[in-house]
Amino acid sequence: MKTASAMEACVGLDPKTGPRKAALAFVFITVVLDMLALGVIVPVLPGLVVSFVGGNTARGAEVLGLFGTLWAAMQFLFSPLLGSLSDRYGRRPVILISNFGLGLDYFLMALAPTLSWLLVGRIVSGITSASTSAAGAYIADVTPPEKRAAGFGILSVAFGLGFVMGPAIGGFLGEFDPRLPFWVAGGLSVLNALYGLFVLPESLTHDKRMRFAMRRANPIGSVGLLRRHRELMGLTAVNFIGNIVHEAYPTIFVLYAMYRYGWGDRAVGLTIATVGVSSAIVGGVLVQPVVARFGERRTMLIGLVFGATGFAITGFAPTGLIFWLGVPINALWGLYGPPMQGLMTRRVAATEQGQLQGAQSSVRGIAMMLGPGIFTGVFAAAIGGWREWGLPGAPFILAAIMLASAMGVAWRVTGPGAAAGEAMVAEPAS
Repeated sequence: MKTASAMEACVGLDPKTGPRKAALAFVFITVVLDMLALGVIVPVLPGLVVSFVGGNTARGAEVLGLFGTLWAAMQFLFSPLLGSLSDRYGRRPVILISNFGLGLDYFLMALAPTLSWLLVGRIVSGITSASTSAAGAYIADVTPPEKRAAGFGILSVAFGLGFVMGPAIGGFLGEFDPRLPFWVAGGLSVLNALYGLFVLPESLTHDKRMRFAMRRANPIGSVGLLRRHRELMGLTAVNFIGNIVHEAYPTIFVLYAMYRYGWGDRAVGLTIATVGVSSAIVGGVLVQPVVARFGERRTMLIGLVFGATGFAITGFAPTGLIFWLGVPINALWGLYGPPMQGLMTRRVAATEQGQLQGAQSSVRGIAMMLGPGIFTGVFAAAIGGWREWGLPGAPFILAAIMLASAMGVAWRVTGPGAAAGEAMVAEPAS
């Protein structure tokens, strides 16, 4: 029988070979494109939707809210399914099929003759973008436990680049034709899938695959995996809070900056780009050396401290200059995610990595459904009924409090008493 290392070499995963680097680059590009699925339509989708509802802006806003909710709901429902399918059939087919599906879905939205067709396109986009669960499992497969934080840091870079590139590309192309961004994104996704057919080796060897079962491949069933480990459930709670907080910026930042600082589109766009680039730098440059110096647990806690501090500065900043001082501090919040994911992967077997990533993506989907309503509601109250309190930054202050509470949970569930959770658990019976 071949050893695990020999089998990995057969599929091109030896760290010294080019195919492994090409495969990781492909996964990186895949996540960037998934984020483009969100960002590229930001500048053009509102106008396209409004045109479908006869120019009624209020009705268009309602439809856009529905689009966002359904997209997040698809992430919630299908991430565990795709993650479990990748545990059974391997990461490669799930990632490639999702890439092809995302490309074809972009083409569908580019051609959509009615609002209903556009809605179908957004639903399919939510399903195919759920492939990030398989991408995360791929990183866990090919990276030793002590280096997984750095690997997940690269995924953070992909998220940051997609966050910056998406709106920029969409806005530029939309000047020529509001449907052109969809055509370009579709072409890039299909080309990436075709490229992956040649460079993406399978990362999950046959001896590490788990028999597929629907009881594990749904959002409710995936909770069973989390409940088996106290530390894993606690870290999932931290992840859930962090994902809710992550919705604060995209949900209300534009309105907040215009209301409090009188910023125009240029200042807002520059700030968003700076936040995205700063996040990419933290994920791609700082995570690995900081984890090497302080370890995963302390790096995670440090990131949460910076996040709470950064959001507090954002919420209390009386001027735009002070707000800008909080941007780099807030960006260091990005230190918490990769080591937290690394700690999670240590607590499940190799056969469950896809299920774990699917469960976490479902958590993210729930957060994406809840976050916008929480922060828009608090902002509306802060500048409305609570206006006399003089706290228009109340949503960001709430975010700071939430991250502080997440830090308390993280501290408790990863403390000395949970040291046993650092080791890989036993392989479950298939």
